[in-house]
Amino acid sequence: MNSKTLLILILSFFLSAGFAQTDKTVETESKTEKRDRKKKKKRKKKYKLPDIDLSHWKVTLPVTNDKGKPYELEPPEIFDFATNEVAKPYMYIDSTKGAIVFHALPTNSKTKNTKYTRSELREQMVPGDNNVNWTFKDGAYMKGKLAIDEVTRDADGKYHRIIIMQIHGRLTNEQRDLIGEDDNNAPPILKIYWDKGKIRVKTKLLKNLNASVPEILHEDAWDNDDGFNFEEEVGFRKFTLEVKVSEGKMVVVLNGNEYKVYKNIHMQKWGIFENYFKAGNYFQTRDEGAYAKVRYYSLEVKH
Repeated sequence: MNSKTLLILILSFFLSAGFAQTDKTVETESKTEKRDRKKKKKRKKKYKLPDIDLSHWKVTLPVTNDKGKPYELEPPEIFDFATNEVAKPYMYIDSTKGAIVFHALPTNSKTKNTKYTRSELREQMVPGDNNVNWTFKDGAYMKGKLAIDEVTRDADGKYHRIIIMQIHGRLTNEQRDLIGEDDNNAPPILKIYWDKGKIRVKTKLLKNLNASVPEILHEDAWDNDDGFNFEEEVGFRKFTLEVKVSEGKMVVVLNGNEYKVYKNIHMQKWGIFENYFKAGNYFQTRDEGAYAKVRYYSLEVKH
């Protein structure tokens, strides 16, 4: 073997070794990239968002604004609630659960006609406008998936109550003026409570079934019913509530299994009012140090 042939063989050896090393490097880099992708995917899975479109809701929080009234956010400001410094303690995203948390506690920020505070959504059919609402004849549907996150106990060791959904009545401007009221408030036809681990429903009854306009428009024309308790105890587990409204009828459904149907003269008479949905945490105590947190995973409304 001459020196030229030997040189060619030596060069070939080093070149092939180099290519082999390059292949190994490429292979190693490929495995690293694959590992990084898996890590990113895993991190992505851990971050969850609630399935709630806030474009037709405003929120009332248990703090006051510069005018001494309950602090509210409506579209478009409500879209940025997660970065709003005032809202952060009372309405925030739990990304590990994929829910919006509504946190309420007793403060001096009470809405009119109540002694309790709330971190609660109010439906706005037209974003930013409280004057467009619906009647039973129009029909309405709300469905929410939620859970109680935390709630304190009273002096007897019983959990404080929370209103988690409502249908609130509303006077039209004409009705308001007819009975000489200074606002559009009408009674709530539906209150759904989380009550010591169970779901309790309350509605209204017309005291005088022969009452007509304008008598029927007054709040004192209506009385509270005795209430209804669903059998299932939801405790602190996730559960689903549906509310279905049609002319002269209201149906409340728990977890798709239990139904409470209201179809009577009272529902028919209620048709005179406009209405809007509410959902969140309307905390039912003024006890010092009390608080409650409600998680909403999803919330939808249809008309």
